[in-house]
Amino acid sequence: MTVGYIRVSTDTQVTSNQKNEILNYAHVLHVKVDKFIDVTMSSRKNMRDRLMDALFTSLSLGDTLIISELSRLGRSTQEVLQTIEKLMKIGIELHIIKQKMVINPNNRNDFVSKAMLTLMSLFSELERDLISQRTVEALKARKEQGVILGKPKGSIQKSKYDIYRDRVVELHNMGLSLNKIVSKHLEPAMGKGNCSVASLSVYLKRRGL
Repeated sequence: MTVGYIRVSTDTQVTSNQKNEILNYAHVLHVKVDKFIDVTMSSRKNMRDRLMDALFTSLSLGDTLIISELSRLGRSTQEVLQTIEKLMKIGIELHIIKQKMVINPNNRNDFVSKAMLTLMSLFSELERDLISQRTVEALKARKEQGVILGKPKGSIQKSKYDIYRDRVVELHNMGLSLNKIVSKHLEPAMGKGNCSVASLSVYLKRRGL
């Protein structure tokens, strides 16, 4: 049996995208997806464990599981690896679309020497995906609670030029061009390439100087 695994999100578009990715992938392989398993992930660890256990019990030896990307298997690298290990013990062939991986439990040597090395190289990408996903979910939750996101209107972002502000204004008022201020005063202090006439000009305009 071929199963498509979807980690359900409150964003229906994201959920729909996962299903479409899996169906398109199966079509290319000329494989029919017999059913989809939807799991709504909870922020509570014990609930997540129960939900994942329900996924494992619905699969049998010889089944094929297709997911859209590696990060769908857990909220951290450790959780992802634990999930993969459990799937291997059951005897599930795992297809991961985004990372273009197929993990076959019948070829343990290949899994250890090849897939694990691939996983190691994907750890940094995976962690960034997970952090980004959690950030988006947190921001969405705050927005739904009525929290106004973003910086207050009229606020000014800190700049690398702030510590040189008084000196720059003094030199500029003395008649020095921005080009000379950058080349003779800022570059020796900040390093060449870390400042420019264009960025300094924008800084002065935004500060009303």
